[in-house]
Amino acid sequence: MILPQPIRDLIDHLSELPSIGPRQATRLAFYLLGEGRGAVKHLSLTLAELLKVKVCARCFFIHQNSDEFCGICRDPNRDQLTVLITEKETDLISLEKTGRYRGRYFLIGEIPRTGVLENWQKDRLGVLKKDLQTAGQAKEVILGFNPTAIGDFHAAILKKELDGLAEKISRLGRGLPTGGEIEFADDETLGASLERRS
Repeated sequence: MILPQPIRDLIDHLSELPSIGPRQATRLAFYLLGEGRGAVKHLSLTLAELLKVKVCARCFFIHQNSDEFCGICRDPNRDQLTVLITEKETDLISLEKTGRYRGRYFLIGEIPRTGVLENWQKDRLGVLKKDLQTAGQAKEVILGFNPTAIGDFHAAILKKELDGLAEKISRLGRGLPTGGEIEFADDETLGASLERRS
């Protein structure tokens, strides 16, 4: 069966998305086609708006502000001397939804499953170290990684790397199940983890 090139290209692009295989991508492509021109045009305009999204120069979270910093980093009511380091934007969003953390964040980037920090993560770590040195010693750095063997391994590496840059370096409390992921935890569990950090 020969499909028009635009459909094949869309299937290829959709297949690259997390948790979307070729079969699901094909279903999505035909769904969008079946929704009509208006829906396709609306989706294309929404995707084009993503070009206006920027990455914060301080914490690497996304924003649309006129300067280089996100709303969290710019917020004067947040504790600037407490920093929670986590992997992904979805982790940050989940932690922020608890309403129990009023410091700032730092996205180190997704931790590789190989057990070795990638060069770009080391670059981000350099940004964090410079920021902590410039701002003065932090009150606390919280290592907000998934409670897995790999998360524990990288937390130990970062604790060593950041030694001396904070009065206290802690981990999220083990209210999170071992082997679980921050992104999928409920608000109550995440809130308890923040409060029981060690």
